[in-house]
Amino acid sequence: MESPQPVEYAVAVERYLAAAGLGAASRRIYRIALDTWAWALADRPAPTGPGRRRARPPVLPLALLDHPDAPARLRAAAGHRAAGTDPRTLNRELSTLRAAVTWWRAHGWIRTDPTAGLRPHPLPATADGPAPLTADQLRALFARRAPLREQVLWHLLHESGAAIETVLALDADDLDLPRRRTLPSAPPLRWRAGTARLLPLLLAGRTTGPLFLTDRRAPATTPAADRCPHTGRARLSYRRAAELFTTHTAHLAEPPATTWTLRQLRSDAGAPDLRSH
Repeated sequence: MESPQPVEYAVAVERYLAAAGLGAASRRIYRIALDTWAWALADRPAPTGPGRRRARPPVLPLALLDHPDAPARLRAAAGHRAAGTDPRTLNRELSTLRAAVTWWRAHGWIRTDPTAGLRPHPLPATADGPAPLTADQLRALFARRAPLREQVLWHLLHESGAAIETVLALDADDLDLPRRRTLPSAPPLRWRAGTARLLPLLLAGRTTGPLFLTDRRAPATTPAADRCPHTGRARLSYRRAAELFTTHTAHLAEPPATTWTLRQLRSDAGAPDLRSH
């Protein structure tokens, strides 16, 4: 029997986190982000510095998200946080709130989307280090005879505009393949034809477990959430994905002394429009 509709925002947050299937570390980060927006909905400044994680967010009804003032409060809070927060952190917090709101609306707990007017904050030119790869560089990369796993990862990073950590945290059951997007319970991502063509080949019938897997079986100490129940292999780590990218692109970088990074696959043009997610 389905549990009753939550009245408090904090209870709705816990229900969403429980359904999202996140690991302990990701759940903690998501909770901190969603607690931050609780202060905005209460029209109070969010704590900053070391005390932010220990601060108890205000108790407020979930129905505040349907209040006509909610979008303006969230926009004001986002603008205030932009003055002293890394843009990547702020965009991740915005993405977390959008995903939660989408899930709550799908369950009928709220009617409106107060995040509809929120847009990702632009990254400064130096925030991500080297400039994104050019069109010619991308064509050279995607023409390489690389393993399927790497091809899917590279296409998905470029076409979704998502952070590497977000993409590597995806599970097979997070994906809505026909609509080329993630399901409401997962961080909101969209992709285009290149990824759509390759994803079914990578999954090969897998319906649960990490999307991107290592080549070897996972150690016995690997958490269940990071182990594929079909193959026994572990979730691919960022460090290993970065090493493989450097290996495959070593001869493409010019001058030869430079190296390409996975973060250069992201581009503003590839970032998805999340308003209808």
